[in-house]
Amino acid sequence: MKVKILLAEDDPDFGMILKQYLELEDFEVSWFQNPQDILDHLEVSDFPFHLGILDIMMPNIDGFSLAKIILKEKSNFPLLFLTAKNQKIDRLTGLKIGADDYINKPCDPEELVLRIKNILKRTLSTTLEKNVKIGEYFLDTEKLMLFHEKESIRLTIREQKLLLYLLDYNKKTIKRNDILDSLWETNDYFSGRSLDVFISRLRKYFQHDPKIKIQSLRGVGFEIDFPIN
Repeated sequence: MKVKILLAEDDPDFGMILKQYLELEDFEVSWFQNPQDILDHLEVSDFPFHLGILDIMMPNIDGFSLAKIILKEKSNFPLLFLTAKNQKIDRLTGLKIGADDYINKPCDPEELVLRIKNILKRTLSTTLEKNVKIGEYFLDTEKLMLFHEKESIRLTIREQKLLLYLLDYNKKTIKRNDILDSLWETNDYFSGRSLDVFISRLRKYFQHDPKIKIQSLRGVGFEIDFPIN
């Protein structure tokens, strides 16, 4: 499975160079010169990208504003900022928004690839495993589909991220606050209620296999038991 990269860069020459180099490194690149075109993808539940590379200085929508819009809909989406400026304020702004990394233009393509791979190791190592067998179920992470002989379920991006996070802690107890901090990036009443809704959905999705358990531990979090084949 190829890593799908969203590239937002309005400079046609630099954008083409980055796209071609990243494709030589076996990444699948969708290049957008107009950041407005990216917003159309946010309206679709199947957001097909694993990582975004955003130029900060773009017309109509700058990279910071675009990042805020993306993260509002696709929380925890890995982002790397590109900028021609070398100012401290840019770096701080990007980090506050939620950037995973930051690199100045013109950048060394080899350094960019290294940074991308480091981000993927930190954030997407599990999600890049395309097929996961969970008890009587089969998860296709590329298509966001959960299959059982009795039904097929299309997952949202966040449902799959939560499921994969739980799989990382299989047979263990997960603290509620850790999930909120990692996937919701906030820990308030409303995010807590949202987490409860998503947990209820997952329990319903796995109702056909009684061996699969997502047990609530009052005041602590959840105890997970997924039979992995």
